Amino acid sequence: MIRLHHIPFSRSFRILWLLEEMGLEADLKHYSITDGSLRASEFKAISPVGRVPALEIDGKTIFESGAIVEYLAETRPDHGLGRLAGDAERVPYLEWLGFAETQASILASLNMQHLFMGDPTPAAPVVLKLEAARLGATLKAMDRTLGERDWLLESGFSAADTMMGFNLFSAPYYVAMDRFANLAAYRARIEARPAYQRAREKDGKQEFYKKDFYAVPEG
Repeated sequence: MIRLHHIPFSRSFRILWLLEEMGLEADLKHYSITDGSLRASEFKAISPVGRVPALEIDGKTIFESGAIVEYLAETRPDHGLGRLAGDAERVPYLEWLGFAETQASILASLNMQHLFMGDPTPAAPVVLKLEAARLGATLKAMDRTLGERDWLLESGFSAADTMMGFNLFSAPYYVAMDRFANLAAYRARIEARPAYQRAREKDGKQEFYKKDFYAVPEG
């Protein structure tokens, strides 16, 4: 049995999508960010800091999306979604896995400040402006790369692309995307993938965003 501990529209979508690309069926155990279930001792026995994703597979329980992606790609190499040691693209593959987490950490900061901080401790506009600029810089770097190829690696689609499943669908809430034509085309290619479509159908309704765009407040 494979079980994915999951919150819709979160980093755990990366794993849901990768499992679909591999044709692996998982039992989804859904959580909410608002009902306290992530803080329960039962869940912290699975994921020590109370975060999704966590994946039960092969008699193991693995947390952290980057670690799960590497494990799945390396233990199931026949799918060709990883770049193993000795592969010419091993270094850029690992770089993109790390890049995705750098970008996700900025998104997490923006989520926290826009969505979960309010009176009496609202986020400072200058901090929000800086974080949005940092996110924009990472998107600009991606856009430049994707002007030269369809996927993050020259050889084609890989698990590194699935690491962007959460990022590219959260970034537009904080950064105007109309200046990133290559990223728009990349997102369209992602959305056209049958495995992505199946994963999105299983994902569930997102509970994070109440507005279409979160501008930096005046102040």
